[in-house]
Amino acid sequence: MEIKTVGVVGCGIMGSGITQVCAQAGYQVIVSEINDQVLSKGLKSIDAVLSRSVDKGKISPQDKDAVLARIKGTTNMADFAACDLVIEAAPEEMELKKSVFAQLDKICPKHTILASNTSVLSIADIGSATARPDQVLGTHFSNPVPVAKILEMVRSIATSDATVATTKSFGESIGKTVVVCKDMPGFISNRIFTSFLLNAVRVVEAGIAVPEDVDTVFTMGAGHAMGPLATLDLIGLDTVLKGASAIYEELKDPQYAPPTLMRRMVAAGWLGRKTGKGFYQY
Repeated sequence: MEIKTVGVVGCGIMGSGITQVCAQAGYQVIVSEINDQVLSKGLKSIDAVLSRSVDKGKISPQDKDAVLARIKGTTNMADFAACDLVIEAAPEEMELKKSVFAQLDKICPKHTILASNTSVLSIADIGSATARPDQVLGTHFSNPVPVAKILEMVRSIATSDATVATTKSFGESIGKTVVVCKDMPGFISNRIFTSFLLNAVRVVEAGIAVPEDVDTVFTMGAGHAMGPLATLDLIGLDTVLKGASAIYEELKDPQYAPPTLMRRMVAAGWLGRKTGKGFYQY
């Protein structure tokens, strides 16, 4: 099957990035949001990222205009009827994702592949909301999507070989290196990375070191571009809290139990960059 039109559910940080890279690769893209205000914010963020690329000489003004012309924003899920592949980038809540997939299953043609950008949730569970579980898989992009070259593709026990092959080719066509893994809690990246982030919080929680010093150990000592606590602020503490809790619920492994400090910060609305305060002030 040839993919010509891609749908993206959600135009937040991840959804806007996915939309941008697909449009830059030449695909027609339909991206949805819950209302016009949120949609406009997401589309403006894509415009801003492309404008910075023009300023740096990475793309021409004409390239930018061509990319934006391939993107259609909508608040009507029915518009996904034109898509060959739809990638869901909604918040990490199982019931929400299942509701989205149930709607897509009714709207999209029978050939359409349905993918989730979930970082931890079960693809089999998400696919159970559809009548096409063999055409459902995970496409976990890394943040920021236009920069990160990896695409973690997750196949459930029901995902067909044809679905995997088509989606892998698609991932490569948008410039990603595709790795394939089984539908297990946390997949590859977050099975490893979540406990790393949580342990950084535990070091601060125990008073062993301040956030700046924890991050410096990894930026200056391990060559990381960003320390774990700055990374948490970038991703969003609420997002990591939901993901860690989902892994913990399945595995019951204490290393994935969110620290009390993280829970308190989320309760206080200290979510990181998006709220102006997390482990650092913004």
